[in-house]
This record gives sequence, C-alpha cells and structure tokens, in this order.
Amino acid sequence: MAFTSSLLTDSTPTLAQERILWQQGYECIAGMDEAGRGAWAGPVVAAAVILPYDQPDLDDLLSPVRDSKLLAPHPRDCCYDLVLEHALCWGVGAVPAAEIDCIGIVPATRLAMRLAMECLPIPPAYLLIDALHLDRVPTPQRAIIKGDRTCLSIAAASIIAKVTRDRMMREMDATHPGYGLAQHKGYGTPQHRHALARLGASPLHRHSFRPIALRNALDCYD
Repeated sequence: MAFTSSLLTDSTPTLAQERILWQQGYECIAGMDEAGRGAWAGPVVAAAVILPYDQPDLDDLLSPVRDSKLLAPHPRDCCYDLVLEHALCWGVGAVPAAEIDCIGIVPATRLAMRLAMECLPIPPAYLLIDALHLDRVPTPQRAIIKGDRTCLSIAAASIIAKVTRDRMMREMDATHPGYGLAQHKGYGTPQHRHALARLGASPLHRHSFRPIALRNALDCYD
C-alpha cells in the first residue's frame, strides 16, 4: 500500500495512551471520533474502534492511519480497509439532521457516540474520545483534545466515521440531486450555498444551522 502524501511524516498518532491503559489491565479500549459535526446537511456519524492489545506489530500494521482530515479520499479509503482488517471490532452510530435540529449538534454528537459504542460486539472497558466527554456513560473515559492527531485508536475511529459518512452522503445525493452532496458531503461550500439559493433546503438539511435558519427566517417576512 503506497502513500505519497507528505502528511505521513507529521501528526503521527501512536499507541502511547492505549499502552498505559493496557498495562493497567484495560484490555478493550475503544477510540471514538465523529464526522459531519459542522456540515449543513446530512447526519453526524460517530465510530468506535477497539484495537487488539496483544498485537506487537500493530504500530507498523496501522502506520498509514492518520486523522481523517489529513488524508485525501483514496488514502483514507485504504486506511478504512486497513482498520477493518486489523481492529478487534468496531461500531458506528448516526443521528440524522432532523434530530440534530431537535436536540442540538453537541447532544447529537454524544448520542451518535453512544450508539456507536452500543454497536460494539465487545463491551469496552475504557473510552478514549476526541474532545468530548460522554455523560451518563459509566464506562471510564478520557477526553483528549485533538486526540485524532495523537491517539491511534481515535484516529482509526475518525477514518471509519468519515468514510462511512461520505458513503452515506453519496447515497443521499442520488435521492436528493442538485445539491452536490456527493462532492461537498453537506459542508458549507459555495456550490452548496448556490444550490440552497436555487432549490431551497431539503429534508436532509439542518434547518437550525446557518445559512438555512437565516434563509427560513427571511422567508417568513416575504
């Protein structure tokens, strides 16, 4: 598997956090991250990944894995396959736009993470989470700022969440054409803004987010 990006020399996540916890007796450690938190359309998707604690060459096997935001689509897809091949298990949770509008994006992100954790076939003994803390979850946990840049299991979760969500957005593009969802994945690009001006918001859009909420408010005065 060849990776030519210069990013492979920077922001290399390691198993340092996991090894400390493994030595403390926590064998099943789930790294957790999300994708789509800032998008204007589509779900927020979270993933939980448990890496094997008894694989001595795991660093080498997963050496291409990075924070998903640092990888181009093809290397990211390759890393997705790599994580699925070597992870002990993984789970994904998604919260749709309508529910995001009802409860807010941060609670929706936490909900997606809880759903991802519940999908794991093996209950995690410890959670390593990118930035967030999960309320009402009794499992011991640690929120790590920029954990997807430093912690390998969180970086692996970021890959799973991002690739899963991108594939969902391509499917949604087929059912809601004209917005360019397959290209911008629901994020706030000029293409997306122009499509909103032309077509209005769809059921896939987050009506509580700008500029959709602002456009809806202005329409009330027309």
